[in-house]
Amino acid sequence: MLRTDDLDVFIATADQGSLSAAARRLEISPALASAALRRLEEALGLRLFARTTRSLRLTEEGERYLKHAREALRLLKEGHASVRQQHDTPGGTLKISMPSDSGRNVFLSWLDKFQAQYPRVSLQISCSDRLADLYRQPVDIALRYGKQEDSSMIAMPVAPQNRRVLVASKEYISHHGKPATLDELPQHNCLRFMIDEVTYDRWTFTPADSGPVTVAVTGNRCADDADLVRRWAVAGQGIAYKSRLDVTADLQAGRLQVLLPDIAGEEVPLYLLCMHRMQVTPTVIALRDFLRAEYERM
Repeated sequence: MLRTDDLDVFIATADQGSLSAAARRLEISPALASAALRRLEEALGLRLFARTTRSLRLTEEGERYLKHAREALRLLKEGHASVRQQHDTPGGTLKISMPSDSGRNVFLSWLDKFQAQYPRVSLQISCSDRLADLYRQPVDIALRYGKQEDSSMIAMPVAPQNRRVLVASKEYISHHGKPATLDELPQHNCLRFMIDEVTYDRWTFTPADSGPVTVAVTGNRCADDADLVRRWAVAGQGIAYKSRLDVTADLQAGRLQVLLPDIAGEEVPLYLLCMHRMQVTPTVIALRDFLRAEYERM
């Protein structure tokens, strides 16, 4: 198989009229240049240069081959530049896994804007609160909440300061009042979330005057879809403990209110995950930067 670096040596030697001059131009040793010419001649089954102790000149076959070598190398370099340019420009298909609530109500509109800015990008989206197995499922990247325990994953922060907040609607508050302290929280109807058959019914907070405090909560509704839990809260069915990112639009529109705002909720940073660094393409980097900017504008 012909090597492009061998073609480089052949063309440089023909241009310079000297193997040592070609080696200096290409910044390689004369021995490497000589070996490259030998490989090329052996691969072609031709003598490209007639050598004497004092001179080096192209043979008739070498003269004919030179123009083809120049054209072949030009086309190869153009092809490489074209592929490199396409690789460096956001484009192609991204298979994304994302949570149900923020996926439908936050990221969907952000991704619309992203595609408008980068029209060569196509998206395949899986929207579910079941954690996608990036090793087995046909997913390139995942948007995922919480500190990532799998150190083999590449985790790029999108919303590193995001926390959970206690929220309820005006309707719920007018009928049942607000909890004044965390101790009163178990007396309220708490809307719980479930994942992989495990119910998230122990809510953790960090009051300013103490360490983390965990409160066991109960309620008459539980779902494995975070969007459903948010909708119940908006409908006045109880108190939810949600990622602030999920409920920012509801808070801004007055559909929900934050309860116990002086008590810090659980940290739930949002990450963009992929399996290995080869997947951190210019398209993925552009998406990460775009999502970060959208989050900071909220």
